[in-house]
Formats: sequence, structure tokens, C-alpha cells
Amino acid sequence: MWQRFRRAMRSFVGFFVSTIEDPELILEQNIRDLNDQVPKMNESIAMVRANVTLLEKENAKYKIEVGDLTAKVKAAIQGGRDDLAAQYATRLQMEKGALSRNEAQLATAKSAYDKALNVKKAFMREKDKKTTEAMSAIRDARRAKWQSKVADAMESFEVGGIDATHDEMLRKVEEQTAVNEARMQMALESVDTQSMKIEEEAEALQAAELVKQFKMEMGLQSPAPVSDVASGGEKTIGKKVEVK
Repeated sequence: MWQRFRRAMRSFVGFFVSTIEDPELILEQNIRDLNDQVPKMNESIAMVRANVTLLEKENAKYKIEVGDLTAKVKAAIQGGRDDLAAQYATRLQMEKGALSRNEAQLATAKSAYDKALNVKKAFMREKDKKTTEAMSAIRDARRAKWQSKVADAMESFEVGGIDATHDEMLRKVEEQTAVNEARMQMALESVDTQSMKIEEEAEALQAAELVKQFKMEMGLQSPAPVSDVASGGEKTIGKKVEVK
């Protein structure tokens, strides 16, 4: 029973964690964590470098001290002061021992500094790689969210019956347009177009005659000769009868 309860609780916790986990947010946090480690690493490297600098200064001081004591020992021997030379020699041995230990520490510190630089170089390379991968994954996640929203919108259109209503309304508009076009065609066919043409021609002749009268009144055109009018207006049927 206890095992079953533990499995149930673990499954519940796993489900809860999976529902609240946002890959995009987690990747962004990972990028921030990687960037936060850079200043700490620089601080550690600076401390190692400071230790190297300090040991180098001590090493230089020991070398100067060894050189100075060596000169004093020689000077004391040349002056016949073996006791004083012995004292300088004792101090010289101590300084040489300190110098030897310092050189060993300096070599270790330099090696540690070089390793720290190599670690930082590897870390920065890995950080850049992971940052690039995370940014690419974040872009993919955002694009997937947008595609999901578009898909949800399209599905909501279909579920809401918008597609069916849209097609139905288009068919109704097409049917109404076809009916109105047929009615217009029937109305045009029912009109006496021949009478309309005759009336239009008569109106044109009347307008032309009215323009001619205005021209004669304005002196822009002279009336036609009587002979022309008579000859133009005389019409006979059959053979003309000669008058004697």
C-alpha cells in the first residue's frame, strides 16, 4: 500500500512539474545562469593571477637578497672575518632555501593560472554553443506557439460553423445575382426597341431642323432657292405629261 501511495504521489508531482515547466523560460534562465558564471570565473582567475604576481615579486626579492649575501660572504672572507662570513653564509643558506621554495610555488601558480585560462576558454566556447542552441530552440518554441494559435483559430472557425455559413452566403448571393440578371434581361426584351429607335431618329431630325432655322435667322445660312425646293419637292408617278 505504501509503495502504491509513493508511486501515486510521484506521478502527481511529475504531472504538476511537467505542466508548470515552460521550456522557453527554462532556456532563458539557463542563458542567464551561464552569463552569471563569467564574472565569478574572472574573479577566480584574477585571484590566481594575483598570487602569481606576488610570488614573482617575492622571487625577485629573494634573488636580490641571495646576491647581496653572496657578495657579503666573499667580502668578509677577503677581509679575514671568517666569523662574519659564517653568519652571512648561514643567512645565505636560508635565503636560498626560501628562494627554492618560492620558485616551486611560482611554477605551481603559473601552471594553475594557465589551466584556469584554458578552463575559461573551454567554458566560453561551451557557453557560446549552448547559448546559440538555446536561442535557436527559443525561436522554434515561439514559432510553434504562433502556429498553435493559428491552428486553434482555424479550428475555431470550423467548429463555429463559419466556413459553412460563409459558403452558404456566397451561394445565396450568386443565386440572387443570377435571378436579378435574368429579370433585367426579360425586362429589356419586353421593351419595344424599334419604337424607341424611331423616336430617337425623329428627335434628331427635329433638332437638326431647329438648328437650321437658327442659322437662317442669324444669317449664317441662306434659304434654299424656290426652283430647288420645287424640283426637289415635285414628285410624279409614272410618265410626266407635257404641257403645251
